[in-house]
Amino acid sequence: MSASTVTAPERDRSFDIEARPLRRPGRWIWAIVLILFAAWFVQALWTNENIDYAVVGQYLFNPEIVSGVGVTLLITAISMVISTVLAVILAAMRLSGNPVAVAFSSFYVWLFRGTPLLVQIVIWGYFGLIFEKITLGIPFTDIVFWQVDTNLLLTAFVAGIIALTLNEAAYSAEIVRSGMLSVDAGQKEAAASLGMSPFDTFVRILLPQAMRVIIPPLGNELISMIKNTSLLSLIAVMEVYTRATQISAQNLKQVELLIVVSIWYLVIVSILSIPQHYLERYFGRGIERNAPTSAFQKAREMTGAITVQFQGRKKGERHD
Repeated sequence: MSASTVTAPERDRSFDIEARPLRRPGRWIWAIVLILFAAWFVQALWTNENIDYAVVGQYLFNPEIVSGVGVTLLITAISMVISTVLAVILAAMRLSGNPVAVAFSSFYVWLFRGTPLLVQIVIWGYFGLIFEKITLGIPFTDIVFWQVDTNLLLTAFVAGIIALTLNEAAYSAEIVRSGMLSVDAGQKEAAASLGMSPFDTFVRILLPQAMRVIIPPLGNELISMIKNTSLLSLIAVMEVYTRATQISAQNLKQVELLIVVSIWYLVIVSILSIPQHYLERYFGRGIERNAPTSAFQKAREMTGAITVQFQGRKKGERHD
């Protein structure tokens, strides 16, 4: 008998198990309810006669509003960069073996986390009432090298940046410290056994692993800071919310201007969420389960789940 005429014995498939996906009707009911609620909310806003959407379109790209957006972004960028540097220093002080540095860092974090940001902004805005002049000299002596009026140095813009920076540094310091503590101590010992210097160990071993833990909460802090800039309207910093408030005080279109401000905040936050997403993917590339999924990936997973549901239903109908 030739090899071509030999056929393999047919496999008995009567004992194969065909798994069917769960139906999950509750999930679909909730999805329909949420979609209907969202549609009702959008329809209620869009057909509301108390909102003049022509005014919203008129002021969305108003030069004063756009200028306020620029000030908001500038304050956020300066405050976030300086506060991140301060946070790393404070975290290093907290983790050091120096008891004075540990006490100073702990007191700083306790003070700025324990007082409302609103109060801090007002204090820095009216700092001239506490100290009329800012002096540089030798402490506890009459020797003065330089002196200036406080109100000339601490303008509303500078006071706003100082308030946001110092407050954010306290929160970010705890984030950085938790990230450093998340790295296993054996990593540091292994690097030392290989002859790596403390600086190389920090930059090449500890920091890349800690960034995976630090980036997500630090991204949230950035988004919070963008919105917290609206509190600077108390000391008349010309950011986007202050600009909108001044315009609405003249034309009495408060709701429309609030919508304009909200649109700009949403646009800024959406744009800044993109680099955060890719930073999380970059530093979390070693751990697949922690990698964040994009909106496209989530949509693909959802459509794949729907396909599996339909395939399971068709198989069930065929067997019935």
